[in-house]
Amino acid sequence: MKSKQTVFDCNLIYLPRIENRSGNITPVNNNVEIPFGVKRVFYLYDIPGGESRGAHAHKECHQFLIAASGSFEILLDDGKTKRLIQLNRPYMGMHIPPGIWASELNFSSGSICLVLVSHRYNENDYIRSYEDYLENYQ
Repeated sequence: MKSKQTVFDCNLIYLPRIENRSGNITPVNNNVEIPFGVKRVFYLYDIPGGESRGAHAHKECHQFLIAASGSFEILLDDGKTKRLIQLNRPYMGMHIPPGIWASELNFSSGSICLVLVSHRYNENDYIRSYEDYLENYQ
């Protein structure tokens, strides 16, 4: 993990919208709209309303979360400060750098969380224990 990140290093980014009466398009390009190159994409769906996901940090991986449909909140935690952010527009996303503990909360029914990440899946990059996070990464 690089230098210590804080919740204030997590940025809400408004993505471009190409508006058309038949529907809008939002482009996302590596190192242009988001501050890293995307190596993996996944999405969370069929999450019961009010449920939570996440609750981990990464050592090296950057994440960019988008509410592709519906809404949810992200609780960001750097071990000292917490920030709660709501995502509810498909043209807004939250950049979460490595070293931030993040939990996705309060999903609306039918919501879809699109996640763009900087690294391929590597279980060793995950910090899954909050106690371990506080003890070893702060």
